[in-house]
Amino acid sequence: MMFHSRVAQTTILAGSALALMTATRGDHAHAEGKLDASYTISFARIRVGDIAATGVFGESEYAISARGRAGGIMKILVDGEASFATHGIIKDGYPVPTTFTSKIVSDAETSDVTMVLDDGSVKELAVAVPPKSDRVPVTQANRQGIVDPLTAMLFSAAAAGEGLSREVCRHTLPIFDGRQRYDLKLAFKRMDKVTAEKGYAGPVVVCSVSYEPIAGHRAATPLVKYLSEGREMEMALAPVAGTRLLAPFRMLVESALANLVIEANQFEITAQPPDASTVADPKAQ
Repeated sequence: MMFHSRVAQTTILAGSALALMTATRGDHAHAEGKLDASYTISFARIRVGDIAATGVFGESEYAISARGRAGGIMKILVDGEASFATHGIIKDGYPVPTTFTSKIVSDAETSDVTMVLDDGSVKELAVAVPPKSDRVPVTQANRQGIVDPLTAMLFSAAAAGEGLSREVCRHTLPIFDGRQRYDLKLAFKRMDKVTAEKGYAGPVVVCSVSYEPIAGHRAATPLVKYLSEGREMEMALAPVAGTRLLAPFRMLVESALANLVIEANQFEITAQPPDASTVADPKAQ
Protein backbone atom coordinates (compact mmCIF):
# COMPACT_ATOMS: atom_id res chain seq x y z
CA MET A 1 0.00 0.00 0.00
CA MET A 2 8.91 2.44 -2.69
CA PHE A 3 17.77 4.78 -5.67
CA HIS A 4 21.18 3.83 -4.43
CA SER A 5 21.91 0.13 -4.95
CA ARG A 6 19.59 -2.43 -3.28
CA VAL A 7 19.23 -0.20 -0.23
CA ALA A 8 17.30 2.58 -1.89
CA GLN A 9 15.45 0.14 -4.12
CA THR A 10 13.56 -0.96 -1.01
CA THR A 11 11.51 2.23 -1.39
CA ILE A 12 9.78 0.88 -4.48
CA LEU A 13 8.45 -2.12 -2.57
CA ALA A 14 8.20 -0.75 0.95
CA GLY A 15 7.33 2.80 0.01
CA SER A 16 5.31 2.78 -3.07
CA ALA A 17 3.21 -0.14 -2.69
CA LEU A 18 4.11 -0.02 0.71
CA ALA A 19 5.37 -1.57 -1.16
CA LEU A 20 3.41 -0.43 -3.58
CA MET A 21 0.81 1.27 -1.58
CA THR A 22 -0.22 4.36 -3.53
CA ALA A 23 -2.69 7.29 -3.60
CA THR A 24 -4.95 9.23 -5.86
CA ARG A 25 -6.43 12.63 -5.24
CA GLY A 26 -10.17 13.04 -5.48
CA ASP A 27 -13.21 14.80 -4.10
CA HIS A 28 -14.00 14.66 -0.39
CA ALA A 29 -10.66 13.11 0.61
CA HIS A 30 -11.10 14.09 4.24
CA ALA A 31 -12.04 12.13 7.33
CA GLU A 32 -11.53 11.66 11.02
CA GLY A 33 -10.04 8.26 11.68
CA LYS A 34 -6.96 6.17 12.37
CA LEU A 35 -5.78 3.14 10.42
CA ASP A 36 -3.41 0.58 11.92
CA ALA A 37 -2.23 -1.96 9.37
CA SER A 38 0.45 -4.63 9.21
CA TYR A 39 1.45 -6.59 6.13
CA THR A 40 3.46 -9.73 5.45
CA ILE A 41 5.75 -9.94 2.42
CA SER A 42 6.03 -13.40 0.86
CA PHE A 43 8.02 -14.63 -2.10
CA ALA A 44 7.44 -18.14 -3.45
CA ARG A 45 5.08 -18.58 -0.46
CA ILE A 46 7.96 -17.99 1.95
CA ARG A 47 7.71 -15.05 4.34
CA VAL A 48 10.57 -12.68 3.62
CA GLY A 49 9.54 -9.47 5.37
CA ASP A 50 6.86 -7.32 6.89
CA ILE A 51 5.47 -3.77 6.86
CA ALA A 52 3.64 -1.81 9.56
CA ALA A 53 1.80 1.40 8.75
CA THR A 54 -0.29 3.90 10.71
CA GLY A 55 -2.37 6.71 9.26
CA VAL A 56 -4.20 9.44 11.18
CA PHE A 57 -6.68 11.56 9.25
CA GLY A 58 -8.20 14.80 10.51
CA GLU A 59 -10.58 17.29 8.96
CA SER A 60 -7.77 19.50 7.69
CA GLU A 61 -4.56 17.43 7.87
CA TYR A 62 -3.16 13.92 7.86
CA ALA A 63 -0.05 12.01 8.92
CA ILE A 64 1.25 8.58 7.91
CA SER A 65 4.23 6.56 9.06
CA ALA A 66 5.44 3.16 7.94
CA ARG A 67 8.28 0.78 8.63
CA GLY A 68 9.28 -2.26 6.61
CA ARG A 69 11.97 -4.88 6.20
CA ALA A 70 12.71 -7.47 3.52
CA GLY A 71 15.46 -9.95 2.76
CA GLY A 72 15.97 -13.71 2.78
CA ILE A 73 15.47 -15.29 -0.61
CA MET A 74 14.55 -11.83 -1.96
CA LYS A 75 18.00 -10.48 -1.15
CA ILE A 76 18.90 -10.02 -4.82
CA LEU A 77 15.93 -7.63 -5.18
CA VAL A 78 15.68 -5.89 -1.81
CA ASP A 79 17.59 -6.32 1.41
CA GLY A 80 17.33 -4.12 4.48
CA GLU A 81 15.00 -2.01 6.56
CA ALA A 82 13.17 1.20 5.75
CA SER A 83 11.12 3.76 7.64
CA PHE A 84 8.98 6.54 6.18
CA ALA A 85 6.87 9.42 7.47
CA THR A 86 4.77 12.08 5.80
CA HIS A 87 2.55 14.92 6.96
CA GLY A 88 0.19 17.03 4.90
CA ILE A 89 -2.92 19.13 4.73
CA ILE A 90 -6.35 18.55 3.21
CA LYS A 91 -6.74 21.34 0.64
CA ASP A 92 -10.02 21.67 -1.26
CA GLY A 93 -10.70 18.02 -0.51
CA TYR A 94 -7.28 16.81 -1.66
CA PRO A 95 -4.40 15.33 0.39
CA VAL A 96 -1.39 17.61 -0.17
CA PRO A 97 1.94 16.53 1.40
CA THR A 98 4.08 19.15 3.13
CA THR A 99 6.94 17.01 4.49
CA PHE A 100 8.34 13.55 3.77
CA THR A 101 11.25 11.69 5.36
CA SER A 102 12.75 8.26 4.78
CA LYS A 103 15.62 6.21 6.14
CA ILE A 104 16.81 3.01 4.47
CA VAL A 105 19.42 0.78 6.03
CA SER A 106 21.16 -2.37 4.77
CA ASP A 107 24.50 -4.10 5.26
CA ALA A 108 25.88 -1.97 2.43
CA GLU A 109 24.89 1.56 3.43
CA THR A 110 22.40 3.97 4.97
CA SER A 111 20.30 6.46 3.02
CA ASP A 112 18.37 9.42 4.51
CA VAL A 113 15.96 11.70 2.65
CA THR A 114 14.11 14.79 3.87
CA MET A 115 11.74 16.69 1.58
CA VAL A 116 9.67 19.84 2.05
CA LEU A 117 6.87 20.18 -0.48
CA ASP A 118 4.53 22.96 -1.52
CA ASP A 119 1.41 22.11 -3.52
CA GLY A 120 2.98 19.08 -5.22
CA SER A 121 6.41 20.61 -5.87
CA VAL A 122 9.64 19.94 -4.00
CA LYS A 123 10.89 23.13 -2.31
CA GLU A 124 13.67 21.65 -0.18
CA LEU A 125 15.49 18.33 -0.54
CA ALA A 126 18.27 16.84 1.55
CA VAL A 127 19.73 13.46 0.59
CA ALA A 128 22.46 12.00 2.80
CA VAL A 129 23.99 9.91 -0.01
CA PRO A 130 23.89 11.81 -3.34
CA PRO A 131 22.98 9.70 -6.40
CA LYS A 132 25.82 8.52 -8.62
CA SER A 133 26.29 9.76 -12.16
CA ASP A 134 25.32 6.43 -13.73
CA ARG A 135 21.64 7.06 -12.95
CA VAL A 136 19.05 8.72 -15.15
CA PRO A 137 19.27 12.41 -14.11
CA VAL A 138 16.41 13.90 -12.08
CA THR A 139 15.37 17.25 -13.56
CA GLN A 140 13.56 20.12 -11.87
CA ALA A 141 10.44 19.16 -13.83
CA ASN A 142 10.61 15.68 -12.27
CA ARG A 143 10.16 17.33 -8.86
CA GLN A 144 6.89 19.03 -9.73
CA GLY A 145 3.34 17.71 -9.80
CA ILE A 146 4.26 14.74 -7.60
CA VAL A 147 3.20 12.92 -4.44
CA ASP A 148 5.42 11.13 -1.96
CA PRO A 149 5.15 7.33 -1.60
CA LEU A 150 3.07 7.52 1.59
CA THR A 151 0.58 10.14 0.46
CA ALA A 152 0.33 7.75 -2.44
CA MET A 153 -1.32 5.34 0.01
CA LEU A 154 -4.54 7.38 0.22
CA PHE A 155 -7.25 6.70 -2.33
CA SER A 156 -10.35 8.84 -2.54
CA ALA A 157 -13.46 6.64 -2.54
CA ALA A 158 -16.88 7.21 -4.06
CA ALA A 159 -19.38 9.45 -2.36
CA ALA A 160 -21.02 8.04 0.75
CA GLY A 161 -23.60 5.38 0.01
CA GLU A 162 -22.27 4.51 -3.45
CA GLY A 163 -19.98 1.70 -2.31
CA LEU A 164 -16.70 0.78 -3.96
CA SER A 165 -16.21 2.21 -7.43
CA ARG A 166 -14.03 1.10 -10.31
CA GLU A 167 -13.24 4.77 -10.95
CA VAL A 168 -10.73 4.77 -8.09
CA CYS A 169 -8.42 2.64 -10.26
CA ARG A 170 -8.39 4.96 -13.25
CA HIS A 171 -5.35 7.04 -12.35
CA THR A 172 -1.64 7.44 -12.90
CA LEU A 173 0.32 8.18 -9.73
CA PRO A 174 3.36 10.49 -10.17
CA ILE A 175 5.66 9.50 -7.28
CA PHE A 176 8.94 11.05 -6.16
CA ASP A 177 10.71 9.75 -3.06
CA GLY A 178 13.59 12.21 -3.05
CA ARG A 179 15.82 9.96 -5.14
CA GLN A 180 13.71 8.39 -7.84
CA ARG A 181 10.77 9.61 -9.93
CA TYR A 182 8.38 6.96 -11.28
CA ASP A 183 4.76 6.45 -12.28
CA LEU A 184 2.37 3.78 -11.13
CA LYS A 185 -0.38 3.39 -13.71
CA LEU A 186 -3.65 1.90 -12.44
CA ALA A 187 -6.67 0.45 -14.22
CA PHE A 188 -9.77 -1.35 -12.96
CA LYS A 189 -9.49 -5.14 -12.89
CA ARG A 190 -12.27 -6.65 -10.75
CA MET A 191 -14.17 -6.62 -7.47
CA ASP A 192 -13.16 -9.13 -4.79
CA LYS A 193 -13.50 -9.98 -1.08
CA VAL A 194 -10.81 -10.25 1.61
CA THR A 195 -10.51 -11.15 5.29
CA ALA A 196 -7.77 -9.93 7.65
CA GLU A 197 -6.76 -11.86 10.75
CA LYS A 198 -7.51 -8.67 12.70
CA GLY A 199 -9.91 -6.03 11.49
CA TYR A 200 -11.44 -5.74 8.06
CA ALA A 201 -13.44 -8.41 6.22
CA GLY A 202 -15.40 -7.44 3.15
CA PRO A 203 -15.26 -6.21 -0.45
CA VAL A 204 -12.25 -4.65 -2.17
CA VAL A 205 -11.69 -3.09 -5.55
CA VAL A 206 -8.74 -4.59 -7.44
CA CYS A 207 -6.62 -2.43 -9.76
CA SER A 208 -4.01 -3.58 -12.23
CA VAL A 209 -0.71 -1.76 -11.73
CA SER A 210 2.19 -1.03 -14.05
CA TYR A 211 5.48 0.54 -12.99
CA GLU A 212 7.25 3.07 -15.21
CA PRO A 213 10.65 4.37 -14.08
CA ILE A 214 11.26 7.96 -15.17
CA ALA A 215 14.38 9.33 -13.46
CA GLY A 216 16.89 8.62 -10.71
CA HIS A 217 17.19 4.89 -11.44
CA ARG A 218 19.60 2.47 -13.08
CA ALA A 219 17.77 0.52 -15.77
CA ALA A 220 19.95 -2.54 -15.14
CA THR A 221 19.33 -2.90 -11.40
CA PRO A 222 17.50 -6.14 -10.49
CA LEU A 223 14.45 -4.57 -8.87
CA VAL A 224 13.86 -2.00 -11.63
CA LYS A 225 14.12 -4.77 -14.22
CA TYR A 226 11.86 -7.04 -12.16
CA LEU A 227 9.09 -4.44 -11.94
CA SER A 228 9.48 -3.07 -15.47
CA GLU A 229 9.44 -6.27 -17.52
CA GLY A 230 5.70 -6.37 -18.16
CA ARG A 231 4.84 -8.44 -15.11
CA GLU A 232 1.22 -8.80 -14.07
CA MET A 233 0.72 -6.67 -10.95
CA GLU A 234 -2.43 -5.89 -9.03
CA MET A 235 -3.45 -4.05 -5.88
CA ALA A 236 -6.59 -4.61 -3.79
CA LEU A 237 -8.01 -1.52 -2.04
CA ALA A 238 -10.18 -1.74 1.07
CA PRO A 239 -12.37 1.02 2.54
CA VAL A 240 -11.29 2.83 5.68
CA ALA A 241 -14.50 2.70 7.70
CA GLY A 242 -16.00 6.06 8.68
CA THR A 243 -14.12 7.88 5.92
CA ARG A 244 -14.22 8.28 2.15
CA LEU A 245 -10.77 6.77 1.82
CA LEU A 246 -9.42 3.48 0.53
CA ALA A 247 -6.07 1.94 1.46
CA PRO A 248 -4.11 -1.00 0.05
CA PHE A 249 -4.96 -4.41 1.49
CA ARG A 250 -2.98 -6.65 -0.86
CA MET A 251 -0.37 -6.32 -3.61
CA LEU A 252 0.50 -9.13 -6.02
CA VAL A 253 3.38 -9.32 -8.51
CA GLU A 254 3.08 -12.44 -10.65
CA SER A 255 6.11 -14.27 -12.02
CA ALA A 256 6.64 -17.52 -13.89
CA LEU A 257 8.99 -18.69 -11.13
CA ALA A 258 7.44 -17.24 -7.96
CA ASN A 259 4.85 -14.65 -6.97
CA LEU A 260 5.56 -11.71 -4.68
CA VAL A 261 2.63 -11.03 -2.33
CA ILE A 262 2.21 -8.22 0.20
CA GLU A 263 -0.98 -8.76 2.21
CA ALA A 264 -2.54 -7.28 5.34
CA ASN A 265 -2.95 -9.50 8.36
CA GLN A 266 -4.16 -6.48 10.36
CA PHE A 267 -6.35 -3.72 8.95
CA GLU A 268 -8.07 -1.95 11.85
CA ILE A 269 -9.79 1.41 11.89
CA THR A 270 -10.67 3.48 14.94
CA ALA A 271 -12.67 6.69 14.96
CA GLN A 272 -11.02 9.99 15.84
CA PRO A 273 -12.84 12.81 17.65
CA PRO A 274 -14.63 14.85 14.93
CA ASP A 275 -13.54 18.13 16.49
CA ALA A 276 -9.84 17.27 16.53
CA SER A 277 -8.03 20.26 15.02
CA THR A 278 -4.56 18.79 14.72
CA VAL A 279 -3.06 15.48 13.68
CA ALA A 280 -0.04 14.13 15.51
CA ASP A 281 2.57 12.17 13.58
CA PRO A 282 1.74 8.48 14.04
CA LYS A 283 4.34 5.90 15.00
CA ALA A 284 4.65 2.66 13.09
CA GLN A 285 4.42 -0.43 15.26
